[in-house]
Amino acid sequence: MSEQDTAAVVDTTDDEQHLAPTDATVDGDDVDGDDESRDEADIAADYIEELLDICDLDGDIEIEERAGRVYLTVTDDGAALRVLAKPDTVTALQELARIAVQAETGEFSRLILDIGGSRDARATELQRLVDTAVERIEAGSTTAALPPMSSYERKLVHDLVAEKGFHSESEGEGRDRHTVITR
Repeated sequence: MSEQDTAAVVDTTDDEQHLAPTDATVDGDDVDGDDESRDEADIAADYIEELLDICDLDGDIEIEERAGRVYLTVTDDGAALRVLAKPDTVTALQELARIAVQAETGEFSRLILDIGGSRDARATELQRLVDTAVERIEAGSTTAALPPMSSYERKLVHDLVAEKGFHSESEGEGRDRHTVITR
């Protein structure tokens, strides 16, 4: 299934919700059998849309599925979402959306939420952190530890470190889990 087939847009500027179908159905039966991820996406999109309505913010919600994971992207034409696009806020809203999905389906959700380009901004910030850590190692340090971050961010860091030809491991537990880079 292509990304175009799985993408749906929710326009929260109208009074009614308009969802493009994420999967084809025939006589109420799911054609491709991927009803679980569609349900997860719809539940999370509904939750985020309600939040935007409560905050009186306009935004468009795009739903994608990549590698079995649901991605929700919230965008707007102006700067209205800036207050929600801070990394800690996005992380908290992502966890709330995951909890809403879990409460509805009984299944753990691994959805990823991006508000106003926050994921790209964070990826750029993580790239700078990795570059600085690699510079310290090249200057003579044996290791460079990065600050604690989410598992998704640590995965991005591991990929960035590997691209530079260095090694990284996650250390610590819970909120203190962080990445350590070595040669």
